[in-house]
Amino acid sequence: MVVRNALKAVAAALVAVTVLSAVSAFAVTGPSKGNAAEGKKIFTAKCVACHKADGTGGVKLTGKPTPNWKDQKYVNDPKWTDDFLRDCITNGKIQSGMVAWGKNGQVKPADIENLIAYIHTLAATKKK
Repeated sequence: MVVRNALKAVAAALVAVTVLSAVSAFAVTGPSKGNAAEGKKIFTAKCVACHKADGTGGVKLTGKPTPNWKDQKYVNDPKWTDDFLRDCITNGKIQSGMVAWGKNGQVKPADIENLIAYIHTLAATKKK
């Protein structure tokens, strides 16, 4: 019985390691390599209501207004990396009213990369 329980524990640990490895293999970090033209299509369909077509934002849903990507304050803020944008689009930001587009499956990971690439075209400077 002890051997059987030990084998079950080892098997469970191997499954956990395999699953974690598979998930981390698909995790994207660092600068986006998305397609800005494809991102514009998604932005136009899903983002302009809050972020405006030109990216100037200013819509106040809850808390602070949506960012103005043409404003140097946002573009040069060290937290506004592609990883930060990826997290915002994927997981949302409840306090600001940002929808979790990636969590609810409305925007796929590759399209999140495309959105980030498009946001860079709106920005006053292209900070990665």
